[in-house]
Amino acid sequence: MAFIVPPPRSSPDAGPGRAGPGPVAPGPAALARWYEQRLGWATEGHAPVRLLTGIRFDVLELPAEAGHALLRRPVRTGPVLLSGGRMGLLVAVGGADELPGLLDWLEWGPIALDLTAVGAGGRITAPSPRGGGAGSPGAAVWLRPPEPRHGPGPALPALAGFGSSGGDAPDLVRLVDAAATECHRVRLSRARAGLRKGSPADQPLAFS
Repeated sequence: MAFIVPPPRSSPDAGPGRAGPGPVAPGPAALARWYEQRLGWATEGHAPVRLLTGIRFDVLELPAEAGHALLRRPVRTGPVLLSGGRMGLLVAVGGADELPGLLDWLEWGPIALDLTAVGAGGRITAPSPRGGGAGSPGAAVWLRPPEPRHGPGPALPALAGFGSSGGDAPDLVRLVDAAATECHRVRLSRARAGLRKGSPADQPLAFS
């Protein structure tokens, strides 16, 4: 069940009974307070507000092009955010440490994929809680918003047996494999585009 964010006319800075000034982004203090009180997530409260990883979640990061393709696949995810040209997939704590081993086990290890992870001691820019692409171009936004901390949302993707909801968590292995597949497709597409751009159209490619 998707988390329903406040109506646009009700600003996080507005007190009880007061209408907000419209769909404007909250200030740093209000944004940090929203994450800490509604989700129970640790933040750095100064501008720009950052969410601390490795405490309640880790994040898999991949190119936005690969991420959008991933979201069209029948694979379960947790919350998903977009920040500039990168997409972030929230996974269970420890997922960042598991990523290199999972890529090797899935036989993606030798391939240079633009798939990384942020875990303990890391930080990510906090998206606006409004979600849905609100905010200035390039600003961090939620594509699949998180649930409030007491909500009935699904657990974060985790390795089998380590989910926080009795085994109902999305499978981290399937998510990593799907993400690696889409990253590889983007890599090959960009390589082909580079070859077409750098080689005369009427001549075969030459190799020394």
